[in-house]
Amino acid sequence: MFDVALRRLVDPALIRMAGWVARTRISANLLTISGAGLALGGAFFITQLNFTAVLGFILLNRIVDGLDGAVARINGPTEFGGYLDTICDYIFYLSIPIAFGLTSTINQIPALLLIASFTLTAVSFLAFAAIAARQTSGNGAHGPKAFIYSTGLMEGGETIAFFVLFCLFPGFFPTLAVVFAALCLLTVVQRFILAAKSFD
Repeated sequence: MFDVALRRLVDPALIRMAGWVARTRISANLLTISGAGLALGGAFFITQLNFTAVLGFILLNRIVDGLDGAVARINGPTEFGGYLDTICDYIFYLSIPIAFGLTSTINQIPALLLIASFTLTAVSFLAFAAIAARQTSGNGAHGPKAFIYSTGLMEGGETIAFFVLFCLFPGFFPTLAVVFAALCLLTVVQRFILAAKSFD
């Protein structure tokens, strides 16, 4: 929901950083894989209950995630790069709630509900993108991407906000996770309605 506005704020800095990185031997794919490593590092520190470290890993992951796309646009994006980026994004999205689920039995059911909602959100997103790609072309509001984005209530910015709240208030993870899962399901309904209008 807020991703387009956030892009306007962070893109200028990312583009400047990407210009420097593109002149090195660091590829966009290497950045993408590094981001997945940071996600798993954050998940590890959740199991150690070190939430200050988790916050650092989450923020670094998001910086790297934005930087890899900016570097790819400078050096020339590839289909495999777009595929790899999607896989590594979901390593991040899933590893954090899984790690919270491992820390306490109270967290397990809310974590499972959140992961299930992420699965439905991902399917609604990727299925829309696959079908829309056959019907249209262009970058859209989210800028140049590997595939067509369908805007929804819960997007990357909202996900990061909830993940940060998980770390700031770990004792409230069950409540926050259930609220987040419910909002993700609303996003699925929103995309279902959009698909019905777009593909009818």
